[in-house]
Amino acid sequence: MKTYRTPSSLFFSFVVYLVMVLSLAVCLIPFLYMLSLSISSPKAIINNEVFLIPKGLNLQSYIQIFTYPNFFKAYGNTFFYTFAGTAISLMLMILFAYPLSKTRLKGVKFVMRLVIFSMFFSGGLIPNYLLVSYLGLTNTRLAMLIPFAINQFNLILLINFFKSIPLDLEEAAIIDGLDYKGILVLIILPLSTAALATVGLYTAVFFWNEWFHGLIYLKSSQFPVMLFLRNIVTGTSMVGDAAGSGDKSTIAISIKSAVIITSTLPIIILYPFLQRYFVKGVMIGAVKG
Repeated sequence: MKTYRTPSSLFFSFVVYLVMVLSLAVCLIPFLYMLSLSISSPKAIINNEVFLIPKGLNLQSYIQIFTYPNFFKAYGNTFFYTFAGTAISLMLMILFAYPLSKTRLKGVKFVMRLVIFSMFFSGGLIPNYLLVSYLGLTNTRLAMLIPFAINQFNLILLINFFKSIPLDLEEAAIIDGLDYKGILVLIILPLSTAALATVGLYTAVFFWNEWFHGLIYLKSSQFPVMLFLRNIVTGTSMVGDAAGSGDKSTIAISIKSAVIITSTLPIIILYPFLQRYFVKGVMIGAVKG
């Protein structure tokens, strides 16, 4: 059936599509520019001939990064921090969020106020370092996992999602003989795949990009790849500037671009597989009070 559209609705659709195209361009053009720089020849970069299309295919920047000692070990550390950190974080936040979604329980409002307060006012860098040191976590991989296991924003998303599940389901399960552990495992979690995928993606991105606390708490053999690549970028930039050579500076730009592509590509590949859950989870968590 053919639908009639008013001029105002057509104009609104045009504005929506225009904003979508501009947003896509803002996100996509820098990534394509970095990709082109990373695989273009130094001569083309010097002559400013590279924009979105690479010229003079050259993979030396990637070869130089991949041949750095301990590069793949640092990548393995990051995969460990990402998978282990996400699993621990999801487990703890589920166990924390489910009781807080039951408003009939005593003390729920007080605990929620503490969660919100800690979201806006943290202890600061030095108290956190002293706490991690006191717990004996420095120079251990747990220093990258335990202190960041619970994120207040993600916790609130999960609480709101659990609240959106009808109580009738739980009451029926109780009548059938299930306890709250069985209700959580057999009913709540299977119905919460959208929220869990959303929170899981947020958490995985955090652990993948995290490098600053690795610099403070870990020894060099435990560094994540982000910290490893940061050191490569810093060292490469210093060589290029000190030498005053156009070629070396150009190589430094190419290596920086290759570092950006190498560090962001795995998490970008993961996103399309979680996109349909991601959109649904964010919307449900946003409208429930």
